[in-house]
Amino acid sequence: MRSKPTRASSTDVADAVGLERDLRLVGQRVIRHDARDKVTAATAFAADWAMPGMLHGVVLRSLYPSARIKNIDATRAASMPGVAAIMTAKDVPRNTLWTDVPGQTTAVGSLRAKLHVLAEDRVRHQGEPVALVAAETEEQAREAAEAIAVEYELLPGVFDPAQALEPGAPRVHEEGNLLAHWRVCHGDVAAAFARAAVVIEGDYRTQFVDAAYLEPESGVAWIDSDGVITIRVSTQVIEHFRDVAEVLNVPQNRVRIIGTYLGGGFGGKEDVTVEVYLGLLAWKTGRPVKMVWSRQESLLARAKRHPFRLRYRTGALRTGQIVAQEIELLADAGGYAYLSALVLLYATVTAAGPYRVPAVSVDARVAYTNNVPTSAMRGFGAMQVVFGYESQMERVARALGLSPVEMRKINALSRGDTLPVGQVVDTHVALPELAERAWAALGELTPPRAPHVKIGRGLACNFQPYGRIVWLHDWSSAWVGFEMDGSLVVRSGVPDVGGGQASSLCQIAAEVLGVPLEQVSVYIADSALTPLAGTTTASRQLYMSGNAVLKASRELCEQLLKAAAAVLGVDRDAVGLADSAVRTADGRSLPLPELLHACSRMGVPRSHLGVYHAPAGEPVDLEKGAGKVFPDYTYGAHAAEVEVDTETGVVKVLKLVAVHDVGRAINPLSVEGQIQGGAVQGLGYALMEDVVVEKGINMTTSFASYLIPSAVDVPDVRAIVVESGEGLGPFGARGIGEPPIGPPAAAVANAIEDATGARLSVLPLTSERLARALGLM
Repeated sequence: MRSKPTRASSTDVADAVGLERDLRLVGQRVIRHDARDKVTAATAFAADWAMPGMLHGVVLRSLYPSARIKNIDATRAASMPGVAAIMTAKDVPRNTLWTDVPGQTTAVGSLRAKLHVLAEDRVRHQGEPVALVAAETEEQAREAAEAIAVEYELLPGVFDPAQALEPGAPRVHEEGNLLAHWRVCHGDVAAAFARAAVVIEGDYRTQFVDAAYLEPESGVAWIDSDGVITIRVSTQVIEHFRDVAEVLNVPQNRVRIIGTYLGGGFGGKEDVTVEVYLGLLAWKTGRPVKMVWSRQESLLARAKRHPFRLRYRTGALRTGQIVAQEIELLADAGGYAYLSALVLLYATVTAAGPYRVPAVSVDARVAYTNNVPTSAMRGFGAMQVVFGYESQMERVARALGLSPVEMRKINALSRGDTLPVGQVVDTHVALPELAERAWAALGELTPPRAPHVKIGRGLACNFQPYGRIVWLHDWSSAWVGFEMDGSLVVRSGVPDVGGGQASSLCQIAAEVLGVPLEQVSVYIADSALTPLAGTTTASRQLYMSGNAVLKASRELCEQLLKAAAAVLGVDRDAVGLADSAVRTADGRSLPLPELLHACSRMGVPRSHLGVYHAPAGEPVDLEKGAGKVFPDYTYGAHAAEVEVDTETGVVKVLKLVAVHDVGRAINPLSVEGQIQGGAVQGLGYALMEDVVVEKGINMTTSFASYLIPSAVDVPDVRAIVVESGEGLGPFGARGIGEPPIGPPAAAVANAIEDATGARLSVLPLTSERLARALGLM
């Protein structure tokens, strides 16, 4: 499923910013340190861990989407063979999890997301946790959970976000169903529409989507010899040790989380999953406890990608210049807030696309319903709106007789432009180049194989923030140190979700400190033993932890070279580190182990802790367009060629080209993998993935009903890596974990219209929907 990627520099910009061209390791296609173990199945994932005397934990979940809990009777279950503990809400020291976003408010007040660990007096979605069971075997635990008698009183539910906001709708929470409301108003929208030569209106819908990772939620917890509750778990956030401590009402230093290498995350392991349940059961029983969710359980209960309703009204001049955008967004939060308000914020900020639009209004809301909750997933709100704004760009281009590439080039942002929220774009925007490269790389048009088969092509561009919102004052830390033999150790709390996060840190440290990559060891994701690095989310780890390692390495290099200059009797500027030795300008060398022993005698540290603080800012008023929201953005363009069977509506993607300006590719192999993987996930979103929810009941709890793309469903994805050197990450890198998932759906929809003339506005773009649009049904 991998075609040969292409790597290119945005040469003029690279020269202007001084893109370093003499690096040894950064920019090289090196094999990641964890690759061999993963290929040979030697990697120990969270579910592979076991301990003597270990219990097995399971969660009893609600069958109903909206009901009052009248009584829970666990008497029979507690007497069953092998049962060690049963816990309900009354047994939890503190039964509430909170997610706070400092300084952040919307039209409905400050954001503080509340979630019950176990349901108390009512349930608000199917699959909500009601009780925990620990037993000697998993089978015994599940049998006991089924024996717990829960008496429910069914309550009216609301399952549509628009209906949830109507007067008199059943209240999911007492404070009302409107969770968050963002507004943006930039320029005179009415006047801009008055001078538009063409106005295009469109309503679009995106669907519930599951992360559908290979590795379900899993972990093991135990109490160590010092009384510390230790949890080895598959997570994107080791800082959840604080949440576990809060729930258990113990000091935070009495909880330790050890993150494993993940078998997929995609945002689905950003929120708390099994951590708190494991901590509770280990605390209750005093014994090790393992919990592994089944595939059915994961698909049933874990938070999904938000479905959005997107209403766009776009005005343009005859030249193709977009002059006005009027946008309404409505998202479904499900039964609890999770990160919904933040997802909506990302969607609001990026709703007008990577384009220069003088007048924009955005009205964005997210509502509680009794559907399955929604939260973080790859792209985080900024990817849903791509389907809206890129469908509009294509329709405007067709109305004015412009080519897809020409339309994007006319309207693309440039350095110095201002986004509708008031943020000035202060790095290079390569969008015109990216669009041209993507379109050209499709090559010759594939001839149709039969008269009833049509071939079409589509283009879609996007921009995705990387790094967290600036008013969160984000930071990351890393420790870099030499052993006496010259081998190098990197320690950082970064969870590695499979994107090569840990290996990139090794490359950066080895580059700066002049040692071979094979002499570097890395220790990650241990809340007690590695410096905290924050979440592996928001395409932030290379940017944040990469900069922390870069800072630590450079500062360590400087203190070592000062010592080396003293030993060699030369000026500091006359020495450098290369090939595990100190090199002087006159050709002398000092092996690194000798320098390290000299440092030991001189009292010079052989290690350094680096802390990187991201550019910070204060909360902004989006409606007034007050200023900076995100540190920077990654830009991309995808071009698709599709084959459409006009007798059945079946769509086959023949070609997909994905072009992104990544600033600097630390490891092109990892970058290409991220682009190709994200693009394939985007094709699943475009054509087949759909969590079907009927009156709050999830109908897709297996891979027989929840479809994800396989190798036969997608083409080779051609990844073209452009390096402008303009990113804020180490050596000018930009985040690339999330951006590639955004454009494929819009590119395929635009290609289908090119082939058939039919515009599909609801995802996924199934053969049934296309058949109806073509009048076949």
